[in-house]
Amino acid sequence: MDEVLRLKEFEERIESGQVIEPKQWMPDRYRKQLIRMISQHAHSEIVGMLPEGNWITRAPSLRRKMALLAKVQDEAGHGLYLYSAAETLGVERHHLIDQLLCGTAKYSSIFNYPALSWADIGVIGWFVDGAAIVNQTMLAKCSYGPYARANLRICKEESFHKKQGYEIIATLAEGTPKQKEMAQDAVNRWWFPTLMMFGPPDSDSPNSAELMKWRIKLKGNDELRQRFIDLTVPQAKAINIKLPDPQIVFNEQTGHWDYSPLNWQEFYEVISGKGPCNKERLKARKQAHENGRWVRLASEAYASKKQIDNLA
Repeated sequence: MDEVLRLKEFEERIESGQVIEPKQWMPDRYRKQLIRMISQHAHSEIVGMLPEGNWITRAPSLRRKMALLAKVQDEAGHGLYLYSAAETLGVERHHLIDQLLCGTAKYSSIFNYPALSWADIGVIGWFVDGAAIVNQTMLAKCSYGPYARANLRICKEESFHKKQGYEIIATLAEGTPKQKEMAQDAVNRWWFPTLMMFGPPDSDSPNSAELMKWRIKLKGNDELRQRFIDLTVPQAKAINIKLPDPQIVFNEQTGHWDYSPLNWQEFYEVISGKGPCNKERLKARKQAHENGRWVRLASEAYASKKQIDNLA
């Protein structure tokens, strides 16, 4: 079939809301955009385990330890779902992981900030996982079947993570003056980086228009960011937490909460490797990968032996 005709039929399927599956024809650019986006999402889930994993042994109760341990395990599972989805596009997982370890692949900017207190764990759950839900509920309706189904499963687990984080902050907000101060400090530090994790304004984003054209993304960065703010402001008010933006005001005309301009220079510095924890995160992932080498080698040896035994 002529390439132009194939592309026309593909775009007609996209426009009609059909889901694209791995064995169906797709343009190379569509495939490349999906690999880039899914791999970045997978890397973010894996790197996102690091700031929370450091707090498992320091959680204030057995209940909190168990909940945080379960959450970190969930994030590892999310990464595996997403690497599997990327593999359906013909890319090998070890190639994607090598890109992460050598620093050529990006992950979410938010995970390059430090978790300094127990309240940070609460805010990560409330803000970061809350923002992820806003983004991933849209991705669960995207045009590529394996990615949509992975996000559908991820969102169900992320909803528990958000509730867990919000409960931590609500508990601290009702606690001693020192606990309230700790909660407010964490909120102050994480608010603006969370807003930036949706990505730059659509007018400055090199990929948004194409991603939305192909229904990989259903809504732009700005609309998703506004959705998160509109959801989060009432939640903060309900537990007497102040968001660190004096310009947050409800706009009667738009029906949305207005907010201050964001510091995009900081965002670009973080994604270029100059954030507070970029080097630390990458070093930790390299060390974990190296420490797990014997497991991978043993698994490969076992699989090879089993294959030989089956042929015998």
